[in-house]
Amino acid sequence: MINKIRVLIADDEPLARRGVRQLLAPHPDIMVIGESRNGPETVFALGALKPDLLFLDVQMPEMDGFAVLRARGADRMPPVVFVTAHDQFAIRAFEAQALDYLMKPLNVERFEAALEKVRERLHLMQAADLAGKLAALLAAERGERDKRSIERLVVSTAVSDLVIPVAEVDWISAEDYYARLHVGTKTYLVRESLSSLETRLDPLHFARVHRAAMLQLDRVRELRTAPGGDEAILLDGSRVPVSRRRRAVLDELLRRSNRCEK
Repeated sequence: MINKIRVLIADDEPLARRGVRQLLAPHPDIMVIGESRNGPETVFALGALKPDLLFLDVQMPEMDGFAVLRARGADRMPPVVFVTAHDQFAIRAFEAQALDYLMKPLNVERFEAALEKVRERLHLMQAADLAGKLAALLAAERGERDKRSIERLVVSTAVSDLVIPVAEVDWISAEDYYARLHVGTKTYLVRESLSSLETRLDPLHFARVHRAAMLQLDRVRELRTAPGGDEAILLDGSRVPVSRRRRAVLDELLRRSNRCEK
């Protein structure tokens, strides 16, 4: 979990900056690290302070909020929540990939909803960052900078060792210190833990969705909230449990890959 979300507030109106501070004050996971009064100050503060989140007024002297984005570069921007008194900027804000858009005067409930979006986005970003670091570490340990994920798994049967292409695996369940591959109507026990398999399978195709399950993303037909908890429905009708903590991550992975109609 993120300990503190470091926030920069950019607005030319002192009362507006104070209002954002007051709304953030009750949240112990938020820390305001700076304020800026115009576009150039905001661009400088972004580089110097490197905040996790930016509350950005659209209309500021010298450079407006959109000019700040252009000057800094979209790839170097933290998540942005636009704040303005004019709703005509809403479409442009979302076209600029703003995380949210708040109208002045700020509404407490709407502000709280925006913070929830922020927390979810930062959690996803952190998860992706950790996954990238893990992949880099594994590659370094093996001395293969461009290491490729495994493409086959070997399972032992009563008569022989069977080679299973990873692309044929629908999902994998944990069984104590072993893992069970679900391949169509058949299952195979692998003498390897689910956590170990998670580090060796391509994260672009496989995702851990529960402490006891991972699945192949392109097998997911829908995500469903059931009485007993969230679950993924696969193309063959199989039901795979999805933990609440991992639901948001799976949602984002499926959106990015366009593999699931929601």
